Amino acid sequence: MINKMKGIVLFMWSCWKLNLAGAMEFRLSFLLTAGMMMVNNAVWILFWGIYFQRFQVVNGWTLQDVMMMWAVSSGGFGLSAVLFGNAYRIASLVAAGQLDIYLSQPKPVLLHILISRMSVSAIGDILFALIIYAFFGNLSMLGIGKFVLALLVAMLIFMFFVVIAQSLAFFIGNAEGIGQQLFNGMLACSTYPTGIFRGAGKLILFTIIPAGFISYMPIGLLRSIEPVFLLQALGVAFFLTIGGTAFFYYGLKRYSSGNMMGMRM
Repeated sequence: MINKMKGIVLFMWSCWKLNLAGAMEFRLSFLLTAGMMMVNNAVWILFWGIYFQRFQVVNGWTLQDVMMMWAVSSGGFGLSAVLFGNAYRIASLVAAGQLDIYLSQPKPVLLHILISRMSVSAIGDILFALIIYAFFGNLSMLGIGKFVLALLVAMLIFMFFVVIAQSLAFFIGNAEGIGQQLFNGMLACSTYPTGIFRGAGKLILFTIIPAGFISYMPIGLLRSIEPVFLLQALGVAFFLTIGGTAFFYYGLKRYSSGNMMGMRM
């Protein structure tokens, strides 16, 4: 068992190194792509900065809280897209019958799919999150530890929510559009303070589209630890991880081969 786990870890590490090496072959493109993503995020930070010049608090949220929300959201998404970038392409792979390559390899199918691609632009999201945290975050060991935990929880919620959305392709055919729309809704909702939502909107934010467990991190974990919220966030991350994995493999039973030949490591 230990040797098997060691083999999986080495396999993941090898894939990540190859993905990064492939991205670095075109360094100018890599720098421009990552840089533009940072600029895109910075525009929103500028907007919030201007807003807080006129209004110091938004339903209990300060400028630092909003900055931490962006750090957690962009960092969590960035980690999911860099380390497990193929999660965002599962629907297209299913629709095109391109899972054959992964099915033919003696590796866990879902893991193999997830780590076989990297989003270069998402590296900019990770760098952006680290820069924002360096300026606005708590740089103590406890503060950094809480931030790392928040990033990991956000990464799992993003990734397996997307796995579930993309795996709809097994049941309804071409689900690229709906998968992208669900992800866009998730990402957009995770970058607004939960305090501005009321009633049904807030209910959706913590159930159907669980972005609230990401956007509330600055209040429920980074500012001060709220045990109930933290347990709920960890529970949602765990549930989505188990549920998303089970949903993918259940849908995989319905997969029709595209009769494609190819080789993976």
